[in-house]
Amino acid sequence: MAEWFEEWFNTEEYLDVYRRRNEAEAAKLVELILNNVSIRPGDDIIDLACGAGRHSIIFAEKGFNVTALDLSENLLNIARKRAAELNLKINFINADLRNFCIKSKFDMAVNLFTSFGYFENDEENFSLFSSASAVLNENSYFVIDYFNAKYIADNLVFHSEDLINGRKIIQERAIIGNRVIKKIIIGTNGTTKRYTESVRLYSDTELISAIEKRGLKILNIFGNFNGSKFDLNSSPRIIIISGK
Repeated sequence: MAEWFEEWFNTEEYLDVYRRRNEAEAAKLVELILNNVSIRPGDDIIDLACGAGRHSIIFAEKGFNVTALDLSENLLNIARKRAAELNLKINFINADLRNFCIKSKFDMAVNLFTSFGYFENDEENFSLFSSASAVLNENSYFVIDYFNAKYIADNLVFHSEDLINGRKIIQERAIIGNRVIKKIIIGTNGTTKRYTESVRLYSDTELISAIEKRGLKILNIFGNFNGSKFDLNSSPRIIIISGK
């Protein structure tokens, strides 16, 4: 049986639901990262769980050598098409974060837009940090952009409805145990499709501890794409820049 992300990320509706996560937002995050690391065009970056390639493409446009990995062939095809339109050379790889094998070394690894916490247990989720550390050169960086679990718990929108491209999209959210669960119901021309998202809620201290245990040093922590310092109660995101 396919896991929820294998099914959902391979649908054409996925990008409709996340249409607000656009290139301008991605560009702001990339700029924040590059302003706080010491890498330069020509260096090697790996984007772990690249999705449709928003961040990978911007890094490539800035002159970095980019490798981009994702499990969804659907999203990778969208990323490949966009990169080709822009005449950008990006090495796209279809692979699972839990067991990918890459012999190359990189000057920075990134995991952006809450592409973390999808798996059922901590060992599988935290394997990302071990894998990132293993593919990094010395004096390199690992960056994770994840939601602030406390902010999510305090500000969860339980129900929302949208009409997008002729589709009625209903989203129902709840926190069950230590996971935030979202049910997505999509109605089109009398037919209904149902999908689920389930993401583990990790606190800032859990993330920091897990990253440090994999041999990475915390260098900076931000709370939004504008570069505000992380505040447990008010920051919507936690963006951790660590170094090896």
